[in-house]
Amino acid sequence: MTDSNQKTRSDNEEMDFSSGLAAFEAKHFSRAMQLLSPFANDGDAHAQHMLAIMFQNGLGTVENPEQAVEMMTSSAEQGYPIAQHGLGFMYMQGECVEKDSVKAVEWFEKAAEQGLQGSLTTLAMMYEQGEGVEKNPEKAKELYKAAGFDDLG
Repeated sequence: MTDSNQKTRSDNEEMDFSSGLAAFEAKHFSRAMQLLSPFANDGDAHAQHMLAIMFQNGLGTVENPEQAVEMMTSSAEQGYPIAQHGLGFMYMQGECVEKDSVKAVEWFEKAAEQGLQGSLTTLAMMYEQGEGVEKNPEKAKELYKAAGFDDLG
């Protein structure tokens, strides 16, 4: 069964995709880039996220900040929570993009709405410190609790 956002893949395509993910996990990045690129170019959010990481860090390819942001944004805009978190992090750190705490918060919130613990925690810290948002200790405490940290905040 496939996602409603995802077009049905043939068995060969499914094998290539799985092989691409396995190559990434095994740190065979140039092979992963080769296998996952067609899927990313076809709009697959997971593949786009993986390529964004490779472009961002120069894994299996030349470092390419513009491509990293393009792929991460495309994946994030499709609602892929890990890419939303990744894009938020790019904006928070000013990595591959101009630092923008407000945009970082927007992307972390999208991922947090999907229950991504890392985004909930990062947002909590941002509310605690007043970074990109108005300082709000109560909101921070609420986010830490949602992330599973009852004793923080």
